[in-house]
Amino acid sequence: MTTETTIALAQLEIEAGDVEGNVDRALAAVSRAAARGADLVCLPELFNVGYFAFDLYDRYAESLDGETFTRLSEAAADHDVAVLAGSLVEDLAETRAETPADEGFANTAALFDSSGERQLVYRKHHLFGYDSVENELLVPGERLETAEIGGFTVGVTTCYDLRFPELYRELADRGVDLVLVPSAWPYPRIEHWETLSRARAIENQCYVATINGSATFEDATLLGRSTVYDPWGVALASSGDGPALVTADLDPATVETVREEFPALRDRRQ
Repeated sequence: MTTETTIALAQLEIEAGDVEGNVDRALAAVSRAAARGADLVCLPELFNVGYFAFDLYDRYAESLDGETFTRLSEAAADHDVAVLAGSLVEDLAETRAETPADEGFANTAALFDSSGERQLVYRKHHLFGYDSVENELLVPGERLETAEIGGFTVGVTTCYDLRFPELYRELADRGVDLVLVPSAWPYPRIEHWETLSRARAIENQCYVATINGSATFEDATLLGRSTVYDPWGVALASSGDGPALVTADLDPATVETVREEFPALRDRRQ
């Protein structure tokens, strides 16, 4: 019996403000990925409204039980496939669960298992401010959850979080061997995208899957290049710049083997 999990990265074409069209494309990608035998389908950061559509965040914010997350939960159950529902702008005042603030908005990802049950919620911890107003509009997350999916202990971080290695080390300390990274990484920093993603896989000896969008906004172009890295930092599958659906087979035993043969995590001095 195989222990492999087939992961699919859905690099969607994202149209700023076209929430209905963007969500429809996401649902279609889940269906296509399931038909190709995927066990886990991952969507990009803020795939419904578009990361750089800052003036639309409040208009399209939803609770954790809002329409978009609900539709993706149903799609997961309908297609018998786990789904990382990228991230959405969450209206914290409307969510009936523990949140980092009583009001405001967060950049929130949700992971659903193949029965459609929500297993993990991650609110982006590090909010970008360089050529973005995300850090002015949103509330940072505080919790770091994990989930068991397809033989892996899974964690989630989002885009800018890649620049903060201590976050990934905390996930590794919690037993995470697969990190999913929904993103909206812009083209000018392509070297950072590739280097940081690979480094997070190598230093924590785990799989890292980066899922980017494909879009051009008024102030930025997303570079695409969604990629799955293995625990040695080898790219197992990668997309180009445009819309794509790429898959890779992941084996939990690979993580165990790498950590045993090259025990860098055990050799760490604290």
